[in-house]
Amino acid sequence: MTDRTERTRALREALASRILVLDGAMGSVLHQRCTIHDFGGAGFDNCSENVLLERPDVIDEIHRGYLEAGADIIETNTFGGTRLVLDDFHIGDKVHEINVRAARLARDAAARYSTPERPRFVAGSMGPTTKSLSVTGGVTFQQLADNYYEQARALLEGGVDFLLIETAMDTGNVKAALIGIDRLERELGYKLLVSVSCTIYDWGGMLAGQPVDAFYASVSHRDLLSVGLNCATGPEFMTDHIRTLHQLASTYISCYPNAGLPNAEGRYDETPESLAKQLERFVEHGWLNIVGGCCGTTPEHIRALAHMVEGRKPREVPPKKRRSWYAGVELVEAEVSNRPLIVGERTNVIGSRAFRNLIAEEKWEEATEIARRQVRNGAHIVDVCLQSTDRDELKD
Repeated sequence: MTDRTERTRALREALASRILVLDGAMGSVLHQRCTIHDFGGAGFDNCSENVLLERPDVIDEIHRGYLEAGADIIETNTFGGTRLVLDDFHIGDKVHEINVRAARLARDAAARYSTPERPRFVAGSMGPTTKSLSVTGGVTFQQLADNYYEQARALLEGGVDFLLIETAMDTGNVKAALIGIDRLERELGYKLLVSVSCTIYDWGGMLAGQPVDAFYASVSHRDLLSVGLNCATGPEFMTDHIRTLHQLASTYISCYPNAGLPNAEGRYDETPESLAKQLERFVEHGWLNIVGGCCGTTPEHIRALAHMVEGRKPREVPPKKRRSWYAGVELVEAEVSNRPLIVGERTNVIGSRAFRNLIAEEKWEEATEIARRQVRNGAHIVDVCLQSTDRDELKD
């Protein structure tokens, strides 16, 4: 299949009829197989994307290994493929070349293994970058949106079937990625298939603090192909989070964990058999549409997963319901059982002179303390209004 519309139709039909298998790790496999020279020499040992330029044959070999193991979807080797990340290795000017080449390499591999009965698909991998709006700073929302736009455009040019925003640790970064992709959609004139996969740590939240229900509420406005979890932990610690997604999501659900938590030596202990056995519980409950592996997984892990899901029914996607929910770090839903919801309205330049004066003086921390005080006094939702003819509202 070469036509984009035809491949999109085939992907949707496949997801509706069976559980699709995503491939496994790229970075950890490259470090096992490659020398420092394959990465491009000193300074490139953590730049998997540069292997595309130095040793594309190795990337092709890894793709083929996963396809032969039974993967329905392979990811491009572009996890760190934004200009923001590549600039750390002084190859930011090659962002277009790297993403297009990665997509074409994966597309060619998928085409070689596709049959009319079982087409293979390509996901354009878009990682979290090395910056976090909510945690590390050092980047603006617009810079992130521009970076993701640039990467997405090159991946689409190379022929990916959908874009995969993965290992998301900060919902702010995800929002920026979606804004960048929305811009690309407007330019192209058609809807793009987009999936989002977040990382929940063993303490129960993303790096920026959100648990999975708040994360889903924060992205549920977007017509996504799938939402899910990847990386961080093995499947053992994903059970509650995947169950929660199953209860909330009106999209397909993906799960591709690490091969367990790394041990003291940095190795991953889950065998192909143990990983498949643990993920089988999710399949038996009817929670999954896409299953695969992340760090530490190999073609043998994917082979075991492909065997495990063969003939199993995929999760049935429920119809989208109209719900009113709000999410900061935590989720609150406006519905009968938790009335009344208390709205704090003092963070309003029209209704609060104290707040207006703090904004005029650009005392952001002090102004934010008004919101914190309302939350401590019981507010579930904070209403923020900065509409002032005397200020640059958007900047504020």
